[in-house]
Amino acid sequence: MTTLTPYDAIGGEQAILSLVDRFYFYMHILPETQSIRAMHQPNLASAKAKLFKFLSGWLDGPNLFIEEFGHPMLRARHLPFAIGESERDQWMLCMNKALAEMTMDPHLKTNLQNALQQLATHMINQESATHVEPASEIQ
Repeated sequence: MTTLTPYDAIGGEQAILSLVDRFYFYMHILPETQSIRAMHQPNLASAKAKLFKFLSGWLDGPNLFIEEFGHPMLRARHLPFAIGESERDQWMLCMNKALAEMTMDPHLKTNLQNALQQLATHMINQESATHVEPASEIQ
């Protein structure tokens, strides 16, 4: 008995292309995601291609990203961008909306959402805007 990879279970290349397309569709149109949209170039073709290649390998499909760019080093690649909890939540909003449109086993969808949430949280490189530093002692 052969176990399907997540890549195969969600529908392979076409399903991932669709997921990426819907993800960026939501990022482009939702007013509440405009701060992460602004981090991208006006033309999203390069971002779409990179996310597709990354997800392909991340879901145990062809390692397209690694073949072209080397190890993903996602956190390092995202350090030039200010990513806080708000940006993570915006990214997840787009991804969850895109995933909601996909037909797949509900258990697999939940597992993907949880894994992507962990991945998105790992990208955070800025303190929350609501974080308040303790007041220094008055002399």
